[in-house]
Amino acid sequence: MKFVHALNAVIASALLAGGGTAFAQASSYTPGTVWTFTNIKIEPGQFEKYMDYLATTWKKANEFGVKEGNLVSYHVFSVNNPRSGDPDLILAVEGRDYFTVAQLLEQQKKFEAFTAADAHKTDTQFGERQSMRKLEGSMELQELKLK
Repeated sequence: MKFVHALNAVIASALLAGGGTAFAQASSYTPGTVWTFTNIKIEPGQFEKYMDYLATTWKKANEFGVKEGNLVSYHVFSVNNPRSGDPDLILAVEGRDYFTVAQLLEQQKKFEAFTAADAHKTDTQFGERQSMRKLEGSMELQELKLK
């Protein structure tokens, strides 16, 4: 599931970026890292169990991305004063850049070898976490570094 979302983002980015490169070079900024923020609503009584998942499996996956040089950082933020409808947690992952489709497929192969889980197993595990949390949406941003 996550791979499909990432693949869609790569394709959309490639389509949108076509004419933007020349403009970015002549402008007052340069494109920076790419951030993904995922809003998580924890099911009642599941906070500690979900935090255990984040501290083990999720952290291991992100450390793999850092080691591979694709990720810069990752963070878990608690929403301390939530308004109605706000998530309980925000997961933030900072990537170096967008992937081409070929790079994304290569990284998927490496990750599957690292975790000993193919796309079917990963998708099943994703579904099993539904008992702990609900995904409330996500956002992808790119930093624009001012010159």
